[in-house]
Amino acid sequence: MKQLGLLPKILIAIVLGIGIGSISPIWVVKGLATFSGLFGNFLGFAIPLIIIGFIAPGIGELGKGAGRLLGVTTGVAYLSTILAGALAYLVSTSIFPHILEVGGLANQYANPEKALVKPFFTVDMPPIVGVMTALLLAFTLGLGATVIKGNALQNVMVDLRDIVEKLIASVIIPLLPFHILSVFSNLTYGGQVTMILSVFVKVFVMIIALHLFYLFVQYLVAGQMGRKNPFTLMKNMLPAYFTAIGTQSSAATIPVTLNQTKKNGVSEKIADFVVPLCATIHLSGSTITLVSCSMAVMMLNGMTTSFDVMFPFILMLGVTMIAAPGVPGGAVMAALGLMESMLGFTTTLTSLMIALYIAQDSFGTACNVTGDGAIAVITDRLSEEKVA
Repeated sequence: MKQLGLLPKILIAIVLGIGIGSISPIWVVKGLATFSGLFGNFLGFAIPLIIIGFIAPGIGELGKGAGRLLGVTTGVAYLSTILAGALAYLVSTSIFPHILEVGGLANQYANPEKALVKPFFTVDMPPIVGVMTALLLAFTLGLGATVIKGNALQNVMVDLRDIVEKLIASVIIPLLPFHILSVFSNLTYGGQVTMILSVFVKVFVMIIALHLFYLFVQYLVAGQMGRKNPFTLMKNMLPAYFTAIGTQSSAATIPVTLNQTKKNGVSEKIADFVVPLCATIHLSGSTITLVSCSMAVMMLNGMTTSFDVMFPFILMLGVTMIAAPGVPGGAVMAALGLMESMLGFTTTLTSLMIALYIAQDSFGTACNVTGDGAIAVITDRLSEEKVA
C-alpha cells in the first residue's frame, strides 16, 4: 500500500467502504464512524493551522520579490484563477440541474446526516481560532513581514509552514484513505451511496471538459497578446501536461514546464521567474474542480448555490490557492476552512469533497501547470521590466 499513490488508495478505500457498508453489521460501521468522527474533528482543529501556516509565509515571500514583475505576474495569475472559478460556477449552474437530482439527498431524508450511523463516542477538538480569524491573522502577519526590517518573523512563519507540511504529509494524507473508507461505508449503510457515485461520474466528465476548454481560452488570449499561434503554444506544452498527470505535483513538473515555456519563445529571465512562481500561486484547474465539486455536493443536499453565496467563496479561494500545500490533494486541504465557514459544509460533506477532488487531482494539476505557460507568455508581453 505504501507504494501506491494517493488516488489509487482513495479508489480502493471507496470500493472497500461500499463493500463493508453493504455486508457488515452495524457495530462495524459504528466503529468506522468513530474513527471518521475523530479524524474529522482533528481535521477541523488543523484547518486554522493550515491557513496560517501557508498563507502568512506565502504572502511574506511574495512581498519581497522582483518589484513590478511580481505584481504583474501575481495579478494575471489571480485574475486567471477568479475567471476559472466564475466559469465553473456558470457552467455548473447551467448543467448540474439537468444531470443531477437537485436536493436528492435532502428529499430522501429530512436531514441527510440523520441517515448516518452515529459513532460510539466523540472527542471535541476545538480549533485554536475560527477560520475567518485565521485568515485575518495570516493576512496581517504576511503583510507585516513585508514591511518590517529583518527576517525573524518570516523565518518563524516558514518554520510553522514546515511543521504544517509535515503534519499534512505524515498524518493527514496517510489517514485520509481510512477516513474516506469510513465515510463511504456509512453512506452505503444509510442507502445514499448510489446517488453519490452517479454524481462522481457526471461531475468528473464535466470538470475534465472545463479544464480543456479553459486551457484553450488561456492560450487563445496568450496567443493574441504575444502574437503567437495559440495551437502551437498548446502543442509545445503537452509534455508538461502529461508529466503533471503522472507526478500529480506542480513543483515536480517545474523543469518540464520551464523548458516547454522557453520553447514557446518566452524570455529566459521571464520564464525563470514566472514558472516557479505560478507553480505556487496559479491554480486555475484546482479552482475549477473545487467550485464544480462544491456546487455538486451543495445541490445534492438542497443547499443554496446562488451567485451571492458562491462569488465571495471564489474570490477568497483565489487567495487561499496561493498557499495550497504542495502535496497531492493539498488544494482541497487549504480550501476546507472556506467550505466550512462560507458554504456551511459539515464533516460528511467535506469528506465527499475530498474524495471528489482527489479523484481528478492529477488532471487539475495538469491544467494548473499547462496554464502557467500561458501566464508566462502574457507576462512576457505585459512586463516592461525584466528580472536582472
